[in-house]
Amino acid sequence: MAYCVTFIPGDGTGPEIAAATKRVLEATGVEFDWDIQNAGVDVMEEQGTPLPDSVIESIRERKVAIKGPVTTPVGTGFRSVNVALRKILNLYACVRPCKTYPGVRTRYDNVDIVIVRENTEDLYAGIEFERGSEWIPKLSELTQASGQAAIRDDAGVSLKPISEMGARRIVKYAFEYAKENGRKSVTAIHKANILKYSDGLFLEVARDVAKEYPDIDFWDTIVDALCMQLVQRPENFDVIVLPNLYGDIVSDLCAGLVGGLGVAPGANIGDDTALFEPTHGSAPKYAGQNKVNPMAMMFSGMLMLRHIGEVEAGDRLEKAMAEVIAEGTSVTYDMKADRNDPSAVGTSEVADAIIEKLRG
Repeated sequence: MAYCVTFIPGDGTGPEIAAATKRVLEATGVEFDWDIQNAGVDVMEEQGTPLPDSVIESIRERKVAIKGPVTTPVGTGFRSVNVALRKILNLYACVRPCKTYPGVRTRYDNVDIVIVRENTEDLYAGIEFERGSEWIPKLSELTQASGQAAIRDDAGVSLKPISEMGARRIVKYAFEYAKENGRKSVTAIHKANILKYSDGLFLEVARDVAKEYPDIDFWDTIVDALCMQLVQRPENFDVIVLPNLYGDIVSDLCAGLVGGLGVAPGANIGDDTALFEPTHGSAPKYAGQNKVNPMAMMFSGMLMLRHIGEVEAGDRLEKAMAEVIAEGTSVTYDMKADRNDPSAVGTSEVADAIIEKLRG
C-alpha cells in the first residue's frame, strides 16, 4: 500500500534538500503516492500568495505532509508560511527531538531531549497592532481603565494569549509522548514569576495534568534558569514542554547542543494531521549549488515514517544516517571538522551514501 503524502519542496535550497530526502525515503522500501505542491517565494511571484489554497487542500485530504524550508522575510513582506500552515491546520504541537550522534561536531555527549512547543498561541498568535494604529490609544484606554500602565502612542503591541484549553492539550501531548516513547520525565517551562496570568495559567494547568501521569517525573523551571541548566547539564532533561515563544528559542538552543540546525528535525502535529519539516532556513544564497546539508529534512522524514506506523523503516533510516555521520566521509562541509575540508560532498552525494547503507 502506498501512503498518500503531500510533498512541498519549498524555496531557496529547499528543492535540492527535498529531492535528496525523497530519494532516501523511497529507498527505505516504503511506498509513497506523493502529491507535489509548491509554496514560498517563487509561488508568491507567480500567484500573488506564498501559500496557495491547493497546498492546504492537499494536506487536509492526505493528513500527512513533508516540507522543505521556505523563506520568511524579516520585518517586512508576507507572513511566515510555516506559521500560517500551523494555524490553518491547527497543528498545535511542534515536536523537536535533539539528539547527539557520534561524528557530529558538538561540545556535548549523550544529549537526547525532545522539545514539545505549543504552536498556536502566545506571542506568535499574530495578534498585533502597528505603531501609529488607531487601536493603540484604545488599547491604552483599556489598560488604564483596568488599573495598569498606559501604552505609549508610538508603541507597537503584540498580545500574548495563553488559554487553559491550549495549555492543557499541549501538556497532555507532552505526557502522552513521554508515555508512548518510554521517556522518564516532563519539564514545564514558564516565566510565571513575572507573567502571572498567562504563564501562570500555563504552569497551573501543567501541574494539574501531571497528576494524571504518576509514573512520569514532573517538575517546572523558569525559562531563563532552564537556558543556564541546559548548557551546564543537558543530560538532566528528557521531554520539555513550553509555550510558543520560549519553545521557538529553546528548541534552537537544544539544536546547538547537538551540532546545529543541520541535524535538527521537526514535526507539527494536530489531532488528525501532521506536517514534517527541517527547522533551518532556506539559505537562498546557496540555491542550486548542491552544497547544503539535507540531514535535518531526512531526520524529519524519519519522524514521518514512525508517525505513519513504519517504525522499522524509520529506525533503519536513522541507523543508516548515523553510520554516514559517524564515518564522516560522505557529509557536507558544515559537518566536517574543518568547514574548508575539500573532501566535503554535496547534497545529492549525502543521499547516495545513505541509500547505499539502506540497501546494505
